[in-house]
Amino acid sequence: MAEPLDETRILLALAEATRARLRDFALLPVVDSTNAEVLRRMAAGGGGGMVCAAERQTAGRGRRGRRWQSPGGGNVYLSVGWRFARAARGAEEGGGMGALSGLSLAVGVAVIDALEDCGVAGCSLKWPNDILFEGAKLGGILIEMAGGDAGRAVIGVGLNVAMPGAAGRSIEQAWTDIARVKPGGISRNLLLAALLDRLFALLEDYDRRGFAPWREGWRRRDAFLGREVSLISGSKRITGTCLGVSDSGALRLRVDGGEQVFHGGELSLRAAE
Repeated sequence: MAEPLDETRILLALAEATRARLRDFALLPVVDSTNAEVLRRMAAGGGGGMVCAAERQTAGRGRRGRRWQSPGGGNVYLSVGWRFARAARGAEEGGGMGALSGLSLAVGVAVIDALEDCGVAGCSLKWPNDILFEGAKLGGILIEMAGGDAGRAVIGVGLNVAMPGAAGRSIEQAWTDIARVKPGGISRNLLLAALLDRLFALLEDYDRRGFAPWREGWRRRDAFLGREVSLISGSKRITGTCLGVSDSGALRLRVDGGEQVFHGGELSLRAAE
């Protein structure tokens, strides 16, 4: 079992700027979903700067409604609630949450930065929300919009730190954890603090400038850049060469000699067979 999460250790390890922006920190032994908990707290009147972390989730979820394996005692399950003034203004002007296009990609860059801060090197990113190590899934990101007040979102991050073997056997794709990537592992408390430092800095910046400043950081970690890939939507499959992402975070593919651009949604990217 990995080191237990400790609220005091996490808060003491935070940068001063993060502590100043933190409005609510909930560290729970068990929860249905950290994203769901932050959504409930925001619905009850909470604003930006809300954080929930948990030792175990009973109903953790990933992108496209998939179950996220969330056993206790070994991983990181973290959600941050934020209010984006830019997106709120866009909603008033009819633009809505389009101002947050590319947010999951920027969060991926921030997560890898936090991992590198903790000595975990060599991770890469799979569009639009997966953290990989040598092609195996190390973690994922789930962005959800909060109802009511425009511009509110919850940013969820799940990372495999020391995945119990029984839980790992039920994962239906190649996966890894930090215990395998970095022998001896790392402190979950210091990792959680590093994630919050990187995420809070990102979210403050993203509200002003969007994804474009994070595009180069994504390009350097893009697992599929220059490779032949397949993009799958239902029964439809498009095969082409990955050209990276646009300034808005859209996926760029060269298909039959021309460039096509794809935005998030019910899309799945994988290496071409």
